[in-house]
Parts: sequence; structure tokens; C-alpha cells
Amino acid sequence: MPLKTKLTELLGIEHPIILAPMGGVSGGALAASVTRAGGFGLIGAGYGDPAWIEHEFAAAGNTPVGIGFITWSLAKQPQLLDLALARKPRTVMLSFGDAEPFARKVKDSGAILICQIQNVKDAKTVARLGADIVVAQGTEAGGHGAGRATFTLVPAVVDAVSPVPVVAAGGIADGRGLAASLMLGAVGALIGTRFSASQESLTHPNLKKRIVESDGDSTTRTKVFDTVRGYTWPHPYDGRAIRNDFLERWNGNDAGLQATMATEGPRYKDAAAQGDTNTMVMFAGENIDLIHDLPPAADIVARISKDAETLLSRPPGLR
Repeated sequence: MPLKTKLTELLGIEHPIILAPMGGVSGGALAASVTRAGGFGLIGAGYGDPAWIEHEFAAAGNTPVGIGFITWSLAKQPQLLDLALARKPRTVMLSFGDAEPFARKVKDSGAILICQIQNVKDAKTVARLGADIVVAQGTEAGGHGAGRATFTLVPAVVDAVSPVPVVAAGGIADGRGLAASLMLGAVGALIGTRFSASQESLTHPNLKKRIVESDGDSTTRTKVFDTVRGYTWPHPYDGRAIRNDFLERWNGNDAGLQATMATEGPRYKDAAAQGDTNTMVMFAGENIDLIHDLPPAADIVARISKDAETLLSRPPGLR
């Protein structure tokens, strides 16, 4: 029996699953595939390339999709929000920064405002700003995040912002994760790494292979890859990535890496362009233990939703 929640009602979708707007990964084709499969797809605007954003909206065609911004980066290029709103996205998601300068414009456009947070204080703030959906992201997530774990953060945020619907994020890769999210009081799940390892994602093929071959124990949170790429993320954010030679060499030695950027910067850029997994950033969540294949996005949506439906009707831990 399909899972009907406030999220499915609000977005007019069949399954309570949202594609995380991963920068450089969640392009228009992937977002559209998730929406057509009954979930909802978000394009990841990343650090804000206007031509890239336009291209990915075009790739989504007429399929309803949304877009997600890194909020502190958007503050440096506020015109990108106007560019996106001109494409009439169904939703706009703001993450990692002060949503207040943009919240009213998003809502006035008619788009649904999604705000991702990493603690209860920020959840209360975005609820006051009028967020239609609050995403509670745990530290298990791949890519950028903060310090609280999904399992405890989600119910705390649900209690803090009710009746605003809350979506769980961080470490969710299968039906068990979706079912658990719903039991914690969330109305759905925002999923990243599992979709990164899909046919339609823009993830480098070498990284897709590493996701399938690796496990959660091989990931860690780090600032190394922000430093080498020249991105100054504000406190308290860092990124979860799969360990490799570059990370092991520089992790915890940010000052040393900055001092050698004249040589390390170009070397990193060249290696990353070639898909060298011993050097390039490989953002991925702790949930990679649960990822064993590279299917189409539609198969992922169907598999997760079906398994969650089965689990919620017959919890495996009960006798």
C-alpha cells in the first residue's frame, strides 16, 4: 500500500522520497527521473554556475523539478535565485546558511520553500521564516553537514517545529531508512548518496565504482577537499568523503596544505579531472555499506518505497 504522508500531499507525489540537490551530481536528467518515478527531484546548484543551472533545467524538460542552493554561496550571487525562479521550479531548497534574505522571494514566487538544517535551533529559525518543509540532516550524510546524528536529530526537530513537516536526511539508502524516518516522525526522506550511485547521476564513473566497493567505515568528515578547491565553508560545516591518499596525507593539517597550494592546487585539479580516486574528493555517506549496484534512479525509488511499505506492515524486529 503506497505511503501517503504530508510530503506526498504537499508535492503531489506518490512516494515520500526527495533527491538531495548534490552539487555537480544531481543534474536535470537525474532530477527528472526521480520525479517521473513518483518521488521528487532537485537539481543541485552547487557553487553557482549560471550556464550549468540553465543547462540542467533544460535537461529536465517539462518534468516538474526543484533546485537546491548552498545558501552562503547564493548570498554572493543572489541573481542566481532570480535565474532559477524564472524557470518556475516547484520547490527551492536552501541549505548551509542564513535563509532569511531569500525565503520571502521564494515563497512569493509560488515555489515551495525547503530549508535544510543540522540542529534544533536552526530548525526553529527556518520555521519562523515560513519554511514549508524542514529537512533535518544528520552527520551520517555524504558531502557537507555538521555534527548531530539523524536518529536523534529528526524526532527533536519534529517536536520543535510541528506542524511544519520534517524530512529526514543523512545515511538513508534503502527501505529500512525510509521506514525508520517515518517512525521517527518525519514525513519522508531526502536521499543523496544512493542516487549518486545511479545511472543518471553526474558522478564520475570512478567514484560510482568506489561507492559500490567501499563501506561506511572508510568515510570520514574533513575540510581537506574544501581547502584544496579554494572553498571557505563557514563553521560548523565540513564534508563526509571516502578516505584516499590525498585525504590521509593532509587531514588535520589545513595550515600545511594552504602553505603548499601553489603546487598542491594544480596537482589536485589535474588529478580530479582525470578521475584519480587516490586524489579527488569522493563525497559519500556512511550508508555506502548498503549500496551494491548502479541501477536507474527509477529502480531506486521503487525499491526503497516498496521495501519501506513491507517493513512498516510487518516490522522485522517483532515476533
